[in-house]
Amino acid sequence: MQQAPEAMTLKVIAHIHTAFPTKFGIPRQSGLVEELRGEIIFTPEYRNPDALRGLEDFSHIWLVWQFSGAVRESWSPTVRPPRLGGNTRVGVFATRSPFRPNPLGLSSVKLEAIEQRPDVGPVLIVRGADLMDGTPIYDIKPYIPYADCHPDAAEGFTGQTRAHHLEVSCPEALWQTVPEADRAALQGVLASDPRPSYQHDPQRVYGMEFAGLEVHFTVDGDQLTVRDITLL
Repeated sequence: MQQAPEAMTLKVIAHIHTAFPTKFGIPRQSGLVEELRGEIIFTPEYRNPDALRGLEDFSHIWLVWQFSGAVRESWSPTVRPPRLGGNTRVGVFATRSPFRPNPLGLSSVKLEAIEQRPDVGPVLIVRGADLMDGTPIYDIKPYIPYADCHPDAAEGFTGQTRAHHLEVSCPEALWQTVPEADRAALQGVLASDPRPSYQHDPQRVYGMEFAGLEVHFTVDGDQLTVRDITLL
């Protein structure tokens, strides 16, 4: 009988830096807010530019990463997706829940540039990432359209739960406190409704940390109103 292979040890090859110091507000899928900028910094062992040779010819890449904020010792065969109201259970392998036997995530992001920096070596500039700041990355692979794109694929329960967009209202004086380079990304995050999908209290004031700012807002129907923006 063939001997079972030993468990594989994953090596962290890089970390990503994004505008999200906490999980709240992160888009539910990659690519939903293309304006979001991220920087992938390699760990010293993997800063050899030769490892990235040819990657500049691809427009998008896959990131294999760890749900570092959701590591648990145990797991459940079913989970309750927030997009189904938090009350309906489905199989964990039919979802992208972070609470899995192995807390691994998979994201497709746009590769905007590869920069060579004297202090940290090659840095990948990406757009549309749905990762928390400091998330460890285990692997990077090119996105290949003819193999990775399936326009006729069945959507499962997600076909009923597509994210809706909100109208964002923000006083100009508050908007001016946001660095210009971050405004489009913040606008996109707010418009995509960062609340848990089962919360619909128009009186509740939500707080979200984003790019060194704390943003407070309320949502009434399809209208999101920014109440305050302060520096952290």
